Amino acid sequence: MTNAPVLLDVRGLRVGFGEHAVVHGVNFSIRAGEKLALVGESGSGKTVSALSLLRLVHNAEVSGEAWLNGRDLLGMTEHELRGVRGDEVAIVFQEPMSALNPLYTVGDQIREVLQLKKGLTPRQAQAAAVELLASTGIPEPARRANAFPHQLSGGQRQRAMIAMALASTPKLLLADEPTTALDVSLRGQILDLLADLQRQHGMAVLLITHDLNLVRRFADRVAVMERGHLVEQGTVADVFAAPQHAYTQMLLASKPERDVVPALAPAVDATPVLQAQGLRVSYPVPVPGLRGWFKKGEFVAVRGADLNLAPGQTLGVIGESGSGKSTLALAALGLLPHQGSLSVTGTDWQQAQRSGQSRALRQRIQVVFQDPFSSLSPRMTVEQIVGEGLLVHQPDLSVLERRERVVRALADVGLVDDPARGGDWLQRYPHEFSGGQRQRLAIARALIVEPRLLVLDEPTSALDVTVQKQVLALLQRLQRERALSYLLITHDVDVIRAMAHQVVVMKDGVVVESGSVEQVLQRPEHPYTRVLVQAAA
Repeated sequence: MTNAPVLLDVRGLRVGFGEHAVVHGVNFSIRAGEKLALVGESGSGKTVSALSLLRLVHNAEVSGEAWLNGRDLLGMTEHELRGVRGDEVAIVFQEPMSALNPLYTVGDQIREVLQLKKGLTPRQAQAAAVELLASTGIPEPARRANAFPHQLSGGQRQRAMIAMALASTPKLLLADEPTTALDVSLRGQILDLLADLQRQHGMAVLLITHDLNLVRRFADRVAVMERGHLVEQGTVADVFAAPQHAYTQMLLASKPERDVVPALAPAVDATPVLQAQGLRVSYPVPVPGLRGWFKKGEFVAVRGADLNLAPGQTLGVIGESGSGKSTLALAALGLLPHQGSLSVTGTDWQQAQRSGQSRALRQRIQVVFQDPFSSLSPRMTVEQIVGEGLLVHQPDLSVLERRERVVRALADVGLVDDPARGGDWLQRYPHEFSGGQRQRLAIARALIVEPRLLVLDEPTSALDVTVQKQVLALLQRLQRERALSYLLITHDVDVIRAMAHQVVVMKDGVVVESGSVEQVLQRPEHPYTRVLVQAAA
């Protein structure tokens, strides 16, 4: 690899928007067939740096040099760049559901690339599209080529994106967070796929990510970016073994740490905060043919689950997408009809709904969602968002009392107004805060009504590693101070290891293994559990 010629040589890359510079004189190179990881937190400039090479960042002012096989990409005309984009340099985007066109089948979108870039006939392009899908490991590629993006799973959509990127056999593949939206086992599969395809085609890969585990497993070299500056680069072995820059050291030290109250045997008369026996949740689905005119079919998402969550403890539910863990969370919140027994703080959900007591029960159980940006209303101020629960559950509070409670809730999650920001935080909107601050707002909104149980639905998967560590430390502190119980839904084994007392492993709607966190993660018995634990190693 060290003897391979340099494919891309970036010198003094600068990117700005108006008077605001976001990338400051970055220098790096990639050799033919090499895998380079560009690492940093959100806002570090890594994605802007990569996309600016092809001038794909709207309204960006780009300067410097980017030599690709002896031609400066930054000096090319728009017409010349069209011949490079997708042909010599291809991109796999972070979220395939938003990158793929929902109005066209996957095969149509791959065929379009083949016809435009390779000049194939429609019949030739059809056969080549199926062959490309097959090369990525998609089952039944001929049938999947006729599927729309929403008809594929997350892993299948990402494989289709990779097939489209490889359609014109590029020399360089830009992979922008290609596994962020995937489960831990699927992440490994996609990385292995990229590595296999990279070896087969001899292409170079520029991996843009904030996941250091992926870098260690995939890349040959790593370049670290902080606030638009390239602060360190070298081989993965050298940088991970002896990081020189303080920022790199901080990233490598940002693994979640366990700081929870040890699990104690509950008192004999202690009422479980959450208890389920034989829980079954199903959805109606259409039946094909004439029978569908008269009756609906049934898809069972959760089948015969038993749960028991003690006060002040965390029950982690782990599994891949489609395992039923999010359906389980919605049932615990009283948002889905169910069969079997399901109670919160000793009150059965079905009984509470029949007797009109569900509002009081909802005060005892609140939820923090995966993506705070989509779960917080963009039209409401911080004061309105955090105080909304008080309007429902404590309507007799005055405006002043409600505001005092909101300020106290924000302080509890580490958000204290900073006069230097030039105004009152209470009147600001969610888009004016960082990702970590928005998740703290979501936690404050849930805590303000003083619940007994928080449902945490992938609470840190959308956050950078450093922010993830901060949010988990906050949740651990709140649990110790308030004796809160958590139902933690996640596919991240490291988060389970840091937070959970008890673990439930779900696969295809069935609980396949349960027990203490030490027992399940250190001595897994079920083959599926062993796969999840090994994939996170």
